[in-house]
Amino acid sequence: MTAPYSGYAPPRERPPFAAYATFALAFHGAMAGAVAAAKRSGRDLPEHVHARDVALIGTASFRLSRLISKQKVTAFVRAPFTELEGKGGPAQLDEHPRGSGLRRAMGELLVCPYCLGLWASGAFHAGLLFAPRATRFSASVLAAMTISDFLQIAYKAAEDRALAG
Repeated sequence: MTAPYSGYAPPRERPPFAAYATFALAFHGAMAGAVAAAKRSGRDLPEHVHARDVALIGTASFRLSRLISKQKVTAFVRAPFTELEGKGGPAQLDEHPRGSGLRRAMGELLVCPYCLGLWASGAFHAGLLFAPRATRFSASVLAAMTISDFLQIAYKAAEDRALAG
């Protein structure tokens, strides 16, 4: 698999393309499988997706992806695939992937909230097909956490500004 990618980057700097392709196939296979399973069970895809569900799922996906990729309390999930760089934002860690091949690709996925956002969004959308009430409830917990996080940051900034003034 090296020859087609030999001009892309030096071998040590080359991304793990085979692992990336595996992840892409897994994601799209899971989404296709969810749609097929929904159809087999008599659930059709909705005629349209409500804007409120898009906002809820988008907000929940944002929070879930950051919870997995950055929070101290989920470091145990990332640790086999990453190396600690240091403290990040509030209650967060900065890490980078380690190893090569699939291990490195998993590390890259686990420290990238943007990458995980796709997986979270896909899972929530599949949840809307099979268990919409439970999915909306779970997503609302994460959406509320997002609002809480922003309020905590805004409060801290206001407090710091007041103390400095």
